[in-house]
Amino acid sequence: MLSTHLKPLALFTPDVSDHGGAVFIDTGISAGFPAPVEDFQQETLSLDNMLVKNKATTFYARVSGQSMIDAGLDDNDLLVIDRSLEPLHNKIAVCFLDGEFTVKRLRVEKDGVWLQPENINYSPIQITAENDFVIWGIVTNVIKKV
Repeated sequence: MLSTHLKPLALFTPDVSDHGGAVFIDTGISAGFPAPVEDFQQETLSLDNMLVKNKATTFYARVSGQSMIDAGLDDNDLLVIDRSLEPLHNKIAVCFLDGEFTVKRLRVEKDGVWLQPENINYSPIQITAENDFVIWGIVTNVIKKV
C-alpha cells in the first residue's frame, strides 16, 4: 500500500469581477462531424461566474497526489471548493486532518466517519476522537489541463 501522507494545500481565491472573461462561442463544438459555422455567436464568459456560487466561501486548490484518481481528480488538477455547503455522505471534501489538508470522499457510517480515497493503492482513514479534524469545504468542480 502507498502512504497516506498528506501534503500542504495551496489555496487561491476566485476573482469574480466583471472585467472581461474569455471569448465564448455559443454553438457547441462538435465531437463528431464538423458543424457549419454560419450561425455562431461570440460573447465573453467568466469561468468564475459559472463555477462560483458563493464567492465569499469559495476557494481554489491544486490537487497534489494520486489518492483520488478514480474519482477523476488527478495530480495538479484545480479544485473549486465551497465552504458553505453541507458535508454529506459520499461528497468529495477537502479536510484538515492532524495539521494537513487532504481531499477524500466522505463516508459516514454508523461506526463513524471515514475519509475514502478513490485509488485502491490507498487505505481509508477512520476519523477518531484523537484526530484534529475539520471538514474544510466541499469540492464542486474540477478544472483539468488537457
